[in-house]
Order: sequence, then C-alpha cells, then structure tokens
Amino acid sequence: MSPDPWPHRPPPPATGPRFHLEIRRPAELRTLRAALRSWCPEALGADDPDGTVLDTLLLAVDELASNGLRHGGAPVSVTVAREDRDLLLVVADEDPEHGPRPAVDRDPAHGGMGLPMVAGVTTTRGWTAVDDRKHVWACIPTDQVPTDRAGERSHP
Repeated sequence: MSPDPWPHRPPPPATGPRFHLEIRRPAELRTLRAALRSWCPEALGADDPDGTVLDTLLLAVDELASNGLRHGGAPVSVTVAREDRDLLLVVADEDPEHGPRPAVDRDPAHGGMGLPMVAGVTTTRGWTAVDDRKHVWACIPTDQVPTDRAGERSHP
C-alpha cells in the first residue's frame, strides 16, 4: 500500500514574506490569481526567472482553493509564505472534519484529478484542523528539485 499523499500533519514553519487573501465565491479565484502574480516576483526574487514556480503555485492554488469552496465551505483563506527552499501554500476552509480525499479509480472525465496533480508538483503536503477550520497545505519547490512518490524531496 502506498503512503497517504495527504497525511494528517501540521505544516512546516514559514517565516519569510507572506501573502494572504480570503475568498467566498469561485469568481474570486481570478482576483486571487492576479494578486499572487503581483506578490510572487518580489517574494521569489531571482529564484523564478522563467515563471515556472509561479505557474506551479497558481495551479496548486486553483485546485486547492476551488476544492475548499466546493467541498469545505466559504470563506476560504489562502496563505502563501516563503520558506528556505519552498513556498508554503495553506488553504483553509470551514470543514475541519474531513481531510483531502484524492479520487481513486474514477474516470478522469468525472473530475477529481486535482489533488493527485497538486501532489505531483509539490515536495511535501498534508492537512490539519485548527480553530474549527481545515488547513490543507503543500510545499512548492523554488529550486525545482524533483520529489519521490511519497511526496518527500528526493536527493540525487
């Protein structure tokens, strides 16, 4: 049996520059993406010369924030913080009882591929419940080091 790609565990600490926005409707995802496009270049500096990290962040934010709105309930808060070698993305919603559940044996035409997609582009991930809210988190590498199947940074 493979390890849980979204284990119940707290996120790593992040002390770098921080972004935060709360959304209540899917239409606000556009505003969220635009705000992240403005914040990211300053937070990343020279660590994202071709925009790959920003693209990965936007993909993960779209998937996790839309899942939060659809399955967890509004308001959904999105926080991104710079760590040493990663961006820590935390998406909090109103359902602390149910963690992320990736689709298993589902026809991709019926959706449910977002969590596996986010798991594939992040180094570590998980979820926790704090103050009656679920916090789903993922670390996006700024150095583009690949990950192994268990979601941990692999070292060549």
